[in-house]
Amino acid sequence: MISIFDKYVARNFPDENEYFIALLNGKFYKSDPKVIPKSIYPDTGLLNYWAQLTQPKQGKHITSSGTLIYYVAEPVIKEKNRGVMVVVHSTALENQEVNEAIMIVTQVTIAVLFAASLLAWVVAGRVLSPLRLLTETARSITESDFSRRIPVQGSDEIAELTVTFNDMVQRLEAAFSSQRDFISDASHELRTPITIIRGHLELLGVGDDPKERRETLELVTDELDRMNRFVDDLLLLAKAEQPDFLNLETVEIGSLTEELYAKVKALGVRDWRLEAKASGCIVADRQRLTQAIMNLTVNATQHTQEVDVIALGSSLKKGRVRLWVRDTGNGINPNDQKRIFQRFARGSNGRRSDGAGLGLAIVQAIAFAHGGTVKVFSRKMGGATFTLILPLEPPQEVFLHEKNSDC
Repeated sequence: MISIFDKYVARNFPDENEYFIALLNGKFYKSDPKVIPKSIYPDTGLLNYWAQLTQPKQGKHITSSGTLIYYVAEPVIKEKNRGVMVVVHSTALENQEVNEAIMIVTQVTIAVLFAASLLAWVVAGRVLSPLRLLTETARSITESDFSRRIPVQGSDEIAELTVTFNDMVQRLEAAFSSQRDFISDASHELRTPITIIRGHLELLGVGDDPKERRETLELVTDELDRMNRFVDDLLLLAKAEQPDFLNLETVEIGSLTEELYAKVKALGVRDWRLEAKASGCIVADRQRLTQAIMNLTVNATQHTQEVDVIALGSSLKKGRVRLWVRDTGNGINPNDQKRIFQRFARGSNGRRSDGAGLGLAIVQAIAFAHGGTVKVFSRKMGGATFTLILPLEPPQEVFLHEKNSDC
């Protein structure tokens, strides 16, 4: 019996967490490895149970220390000797390894979370820094100070937001500046006729001459008419920024040119000429285009003599329509050719209408509303050409009238 146990233990090697236990005549004989877990060895009740087995047995058992073990017991009986060979597999080491792995994973997870949180805090600080600067800049902007801008760094979404914000501030600065200039110029333009009217009305109250009264009333009426035209022009420029400024329809360019030429010839004795007439159609507001060309021709008649030429023309090229008014009168100083389109601005030679100085501003507003522009060209020897350059269709969605039969 003893030799059987010795040979079995000598020829077989237990796996990790595995133990060979030999019991002889109800007592512990030997084991491999020699040191077995305390969770098994002290448990004499389990050893006694195995020692009394007479039939092969396999199963699992939870020791007094809480360790789960699996076992296979094989009784061996020879003559008077009775022994039991037990192979035991303990989960104690596996549980320990799992616990150690859980501990390591927990520690690593805590370290990673801490590092990630620290990194996220640093990155968030850098990302939010432009937003904080954006907030500070927005709070510092007042109606009288739009000078602050945010420096643009990088090319990400924050940089794009910064560029958009700077553009918005620039537009607001331009709008408020234009508003201040507009109010200042408008008050200046209205102050003169109001002063004239007040002075003549005061004189009207002390005089008894009917002729003098009639002349005073005529003068006051003329000033009131001029103020009324001025206010109408201001309202027109304000309405030019509204979406319903244009009443669009399909217009035949040639017929519009002929119509304009017939109208402008009644403005005065000049050498009127129709230089060119395009053939094609444009989506536009006929009345607004007529108003723009009439403003240009009125401006031309005021700066020409009876012998001077005023020519109208139109052309269609590369998807754009050109309507122009050319004259041989006073030229325009090159330094004034851009500013004459501003409200209330006049050229150094007075090359603007004799009204409130809004005629060319209205022309430009009408061109912009159609998605086009207005250009001026002046020759050194005198004369000027104003050209409206318009697309065939405005860039926004519109409601079209019924097309003309000519188109």
